[in-house]
Amino acid sequence: LDEIGRGTSTYDGVSIAWAVTEHLHERVGARTIFATHYHEITQLGDLLPGVRNLNVSVREVGEQIVFLRRLEEGGADRSYGIQVARLAGLPSDVIARAQELLAELEGTHSGGGKGLGRRGRHRPVSGPPVDQLSFFRPEHPVMARLRTIDIDGLTPREALNLLAELRRELGGS
Repeated sequence: LDEIGRGTSTYDGVSIAWAVTEHLHERVGARTIFATHYHEITQLGDLLPGVRNLNVSVREVGEQIVFLRRLEEGGADRSYGIQVARLAGLPSDVIARAQELLAELEGTHSGGGKGLGRRGRHRPVSGPPVDQLSFFRPEHPVMARLRTIDIDGLTPREALNLLAELRRELGGS
């Protein structure tokens, strides 16, 4: 089975993939190769005696990866989606933005964003919902301030002083 449960919300997908695995294990008994990106599913290797986790071996060289075309015991310890996207030829600005978003999701973004964190990846399906990640950069404070200014209520001198102040905030002289 390849990527069962994909194309829906993460929790729906994990739930479907988990339930199908339990059904195949407990009722059908069929030998199955099950490909998934849901890391949570690897927990079934510890819970069900007939489930065995394998992953495709990868060698990392800097930010590049080489698929070794060899199966190893255990679940994958990380995802290589962004590296695969780079191999597929996505533009470098898309790759860079994907890395920013990944850092935010993983809770390692230097701005202290509301990421999922390492625990989020292993949160039980019944856990609290995750905040929606914004795909737009937060509004710059200067832009937020500009939106609140009553330009009709400023004198020309006040407008020039305000403009100079905003320019300083942006790092201009």
